[in-house]
Amino acid sequence: MRTPSPKQRVFIEAGRKEFVRNGYGAASIRAIAQEAGVSLSALYYHYKSKQDLLLAILLDGVDAYDAVCDAELAGAGDDPLEQLRAFVRGNVVFRTKFPEHGRMVATEVRNLEPEGARLYEQRRRVGKGRIRDIIERGVEQGVFTTRHPDDCRRAILAMTSAIANWYDPDGPDGPDEIADRYAQMALALLCPNETIDRPRGTEGSS
Repeated sequence: MRTPSPKQRVFIEAGRKEFVRNGYGAASIRAIAQEAGVSLSALYYHYKSKQDLLLAILLDGVDAYDAVCDAELAGAGDDPLEQLRAFVRGNVVFRTKFPEHGRMVATEVRNLEPEGARLYEQRRRVGKGRIRDIIERGVEQGVFTTRHPDDCRRAILAMTSAIANWYDPDGPDGPDEIADRYAQMALALLCPNETIDRPRGTEGSS
């Protein structure tokens, strides 16, 4: 699918609010059109059905996730430890900055029809590949010592995904504190017999 136009982005944001508020089954296309400030026919001109709009919203969430993670990883260098920290930080930033995107994934992916589900999963493979590649490199280099890399990968993705369910922007901890804490927990899984206490940004120091 092509990058959404400015008009389509208005529909995507309005649709996301409606789906998060009421769920896919009870969501109203008419309410989405009203939220977007357009006629029902104008919305249908861009998205032929509620299913098409749902897929567009979920793929927009994938785009946002990819952009955040890539931005964090861009400065991580080649050290698997720093790459893992950056990946976790990207996930925390995404879940705290875009909580509705995370809620959509948790509740609405199951409502995609088979072709939409295939397209969505195809796009998500890039995100899944990032952490798989980081862990594989770390294991090959002897940086990560776990005997269960796949279990660690799934656990890291699960715990960061759940942040959207409890994060409070007015709570005691901000994204930076949460990212550092979760990075330490992720490294504890990957290096179960070691203590990883190197602060971010100190790679190569003596």
